[in-house]
Amino acid sequence: MPVVKLLKIAHGRSGDKGNGSNVGIIARHPEIYPFLKEKLTSEAVKEHMKNVCKGKVERYELPNIGALNFILYESLGGGGTVSLKLDAQGKTHASQVLRMDIDVPEELLKLVETN
Repeated sequence: MPVVKLLKIAHGRSGDKGNGSNVGIIARHPEIYPFLKEKLTSEAVKEHMKNVCKGKVERYELPNIGALNFILYESLGGGGTVSLKLDAQGKTHASQVLRMDIDVPEELLKLVETN
């Protein structure tokens, strides 16, 4: 199974929720969503974001839009108005998650390949 960046099979968006960030990861194809649901766990995101996220990570499933939403608690240094972090609103957190290495079956990669 090839190892690729999550970005190859998903896209994302993020922002602030007080002292936490909200990271949405959306499958690039409906058939990829079940794979993301299995592999992209709260624990996997927490491990990948351990240098940013000091609290827990909660995951919410949004099957109707093929997405997973993660709340990364204690990741913004107190929140937008008091944080000394360069990215006090967590706008780059989705980009960081999308750079996670993930083993992806060839048949799923073929769904998102362009010629």
